[in-house]
Amino acid sequence: MFKFIFDIDTWQEIFEGIRKNKLRTGITIFGVMWGVFLLVALLGLARGFENFFSKQFGDLATNSVFVWAQSTGKPFKGYQTGRTIRLKSSDVVAIRNNIDGLEFVVPRNQTQSQVIRGLKTVDSGIFGDFPILDKVEKKNLIYGRFINDNDIDERKKVCVLDEESYKQLFEIDEFPIGVYIKINSINYQVIGVYKPFNMGGGPQGGIHIPFSTFQQIYNQGDNIGWMMITGKPDYEIAQIEMDVKLLLKNLHQVDPEDERAFGSFNLGNAFKQFTGFLTGIQFLTWFVGIATLIAGVFAIGNILLITVKERTQEIGIRRALGAKPIEIKQQIVLESVFLTSIAGALGIIFGGVLLFYIDNLDGVQSGVVPLVNPTVNIPIVLFAVLLLIVLGTLIGLIPAHIATSIKPIDALRDE
Repeated sequence: MFKFIFDIDTWQEIFEGIRKNKLRTGITIFGVMWGVFLLVALLGLARGFENFFSKQFGDLATNSVFVWAQSTGKPFKGYQTGRTIRLKSSDVVAIRNNIDGLEFVVPRNQTQSQVIRGLKTVDSGIFGDFPILDKVEKKNLIYGRFINDNDIDERKKVCVLDEESYKQLFEIDEFPIGVYIKINSINYQVIGVYKPFNMGGGPQGGIHIPFSTFQQIYNQGDNIGWMMITGKPDYEIAQIEMDVKLLLKNLHQVDPEDERAFGSFNLGNAFKQFTGFLTGIQFLTWFVGIATLIAGVFAIGNILLITVKERTQEIGIRRALGAKPIEIKQQIVLESVFLTSIAGALGIIFGGVLLFYIDNLDGVQSGVVPLVNPTVNIPIVLFAVLLLIVLGTLIGLIPAHIATSIKPIDALRDE
């Protein structure tokens, strides 16, 4: 077999057949190339899309739920409908002590305020937070640090700015650490600047100050705005969400059937839906790419069938001169594999060039377009090449079998 592959006469016959049908061969190669190109391009874009959202979710504990208080929707134990509920610090302690499977319970507070530095101002959300927030919602720090325990204990007037607030209050590349800004007419020292996570799952961005400082400055006492609850990996966050809400209803004298008293956003469920969406995209990509690929390979089979028909007399002469059926089959199969391999290589090259071009677009580099490193893994490329060779071999067997099934005498009589 290998001797046949490296036989110069074999390749001369293959190239002669291609030269006789340049247009038809070119169109056929383009069909297979287009299938491989689509497969590589779509898989690369799907991977880039997945990388983007994985990067976004990577700094957030996805097995989490956000819970906040609203107003009651049903009367209960003498209380009227529409009673406003406020979460308390004691609720956080009760949840930690009574709910199984918890990893973190993070109380948070928020208000809106104008922030001033000299003649520059910006309206921003002001968040009262604990250092533990950095564990469940990792801050991508550009400068400085996040809030620490000492800031909490001493109720320090320090703040961590989001990137947008920093850009509006400071000059380009100006070092902000140690600089004072005014929030609600009170001076705060900047200790950090971070690039915010911007993919849902609760309020993002804004300016963070110590939780204890927030409670004192805004006279919140024991009240908290909402809490972020993170479950351990082997616990269902949906069950934790239900248990937490039921416990809060008991603590605040709310009807167990009242669905309006406490609101929530289950990030774990949202993340599962997102990963399911990505899986669907990948399946669709493989389906479209392989379907197009198979269509192109069948086109190669068709052109080889036509070639066999046109070369019937030639095949008859070769058979009459002593050529073995296996040699005829090998040549036709080799031609099929050669055409699919050339088409596949071109498809992979053009697909790679397109992904490289997309990856270097300004919109992708700046993060405006939701793509990060749109590439295709080498094993996937090797799988596509192997698939092409197998399909090329299988499709080549059909015309090869037809070519060798014709008797030499019948082939010589063919017109």
